[in-house]
Amino acid sequence: MQKNQANSVILVLGGVRSGKSRYAQQLAEQFGRVTFVATAERREDEEMHRKIERHRADRPAHWTTVEEPVALGRVIKASEDKCDAILIDCLTLFGANLMEAFSRDTTGLEACVEDLCGALKATSRKVILVSNEVGSGVVPAYALGRRFRDVVGEINQRVAAVADTVVLMVAGLPLPIKGSLEGGHR
Repeated sequence: MQKNQANSVILVLGGVRSGKSRYAQQLAEQFGRVTFVATAERREDEEMHRKIERHRADRPAHWTTVEEPVALGRVIKASEDKCDAILIDCLTLFGANLMEAFSRDTTGLEACVEDLCGALKATSRKVILVSNEVGSGVVPAYALGRRFRDVVGEINQRVAAVADTVVLMVAGLPLPIKGSLEGGHR
């Protein structure tokens, strides 16, 4: 079954400060009812708190925000009749949240990723996902850093396989990796 433009999956990848969240938001702004799924959890980290507040201020006020660190598949399914598009920002923190929630329980971690991919395949809505491209940097010096890189890299690969479009952001410029750019967005 070929998806139409209204119900496609777009993965926006890039390095830190590459413009990936901004680009994903521009894509989502084409739709009337948007559910924004934030995977960041509020913590004592002041820098993260400022980043969350900056992103919140940049989003249109009429969007529905759902804060969900782990159960992204469930949120996609629950949002199905409540929106035209879903923007998930970001899979990088989703990976970190899964590692924290499941520690070494790879079965639980894998089940959450599988649930996400299944929901992406089944949705009738536009879904835009943001993630860091973690495979272009140096090899982390510590085992936990290498595991994080591997978990996020695997999530990115699994979501990219399901996605209709994959865009790599470099210096604020979208480069199509799979599929084509939506409506000529550059």
